[in-house]
Amino acid sequence: MGKRDELIAKYAEDLKNKCGMTADMDLLTKVTIGCGPAIYNADAATVAASQESELETVKNNFLIKKLGLSDGPELMAAIKKAMETYGMSERNKYRAVVYYMLIKHFGKESVYG
Repeated sequence: MGKRDELIAKYAEDLKNKCGMTADMDLLTKVTIGCGPAIYNADAATVAASQESELETVKNNFLIKKLGLSDGPELMAAIKKAMETYGMSERNKYRAVVYYMLIKHFGKESVYG
């Protein structure tokens, strides 16, 4: 099993144990691949929930550019909801897991179809 497969398994475990979701492994794999080399960088692999600038980056680069959503207050509300689902006390909020939850929230699985 390669490094990426190990990370995907870790993300699926986080979704199950910390977020109470059963991962669609095909979608999770595509989301992880879509994150590119960032998943191998300790800093880039996680989302800093306490940094407003980081949440803005998720909103602009992922929700608006990647998923094609229109900007509005519901985007930041969804990001904050995903952070709460993950658990605010959870130090490592993996980017692929957060993106997965946002895709599910907005019903945008087709982007990775």
